[in-house]
Amino acid sequence: MTQSLEPNVLPPPFPNHTQLPESNGEFVKNFQEHPQSLILTDSLGPILERIHPDGQYAIGQDCGIYWRQTEPPEKGAEAPDWFYVPNVPPKLDGQIRRSYVIWHEFIAPMIALEFASGDGSEERDRTPLSRSSQGEKTKPGKFWVYEQILRIPYYGIFEIKTNQLEVYHFVNGSYSPMNPNRRNHYPIEPLGIELGLLQGTYQNQTQIWLRWWDSEGNLLLTGSERAEQERHRAEQAELARTEAIPKLFAMGLTANQIAEALGLPIEDINSMGNPPNS
Repeated sequence: MTQSLEPNVLPPPFPNHTQLPESNGEFVKNFQEHPQSLILTDSLGPILERIHPDGQYAIGQDCGIYWRQTEPPEKGAEAPDWFYVPNVPPKLDGQIRRSYVIWHEFIAPMIALEFASGDGSEERDRTPLSRSSQGEKTKPGKFWVYEQILRIPYYGIFEIKTNQLEVYHFVNGSYSPMNPNRRNHYPIEPLGIELGLLQGTYQNQTQIWLRWWDSEGNLLLTGSERAEQERHRAEQAELARTEAIPKLFAMGLTANQIAEALGLPIEDINSMGNPPNS
């Protein structure tokens, strides 16, 4: 007796970041989100360069983190306003990332930040994923996904309207609210930095911003702030040298000696005039 065997039918492979939507079609909620993300990424750059000399890390800004397969696909993703993932390549197979797909990466972000335009209820939603008796699935809350599925070690919620910041740390299977230190900052210990709030101007907006500090309380500067700081230092050094020239003449030094001591061209020394009583 001959028995025919049906061929094995394998399920389709899980989609990757190039096969999943990179947007759910919603607009960015306000004009503050983009510059806020830029401040965080720009100022953190030197720290990440030191921690990751090989460049193996990724930063997402309003990018989807896919954690389950759904129909439509974008319902299976959460999109933090800003997040950082250590020890992953910035590109995948030479392609720019379109999303972060947890079933291909297996590494959760270390920190996720939400800039709440409303009252923060969406960002604090702990509704678990569940199925009704009719088979309908309940959409899980953002907080629940970050805590119970992705298990992101640090989760921050910044309420823009009230300038309130709260940070949670994943401990023993759940999020615990963190207490700020004496500087009113929240330590992110794996990075050796602190997260807090600061009034300031960035681009053309003056308001309260989320900022980073090092573990000693020094503000981590953006590239433009570092350039301004260096310019100010150079101006101060130039002023100090200029003010020193007449004092050195008064001490009896020659123009050549002063030029050598201050590292200035002899022409600059001579332009300050002749020494007293010469």
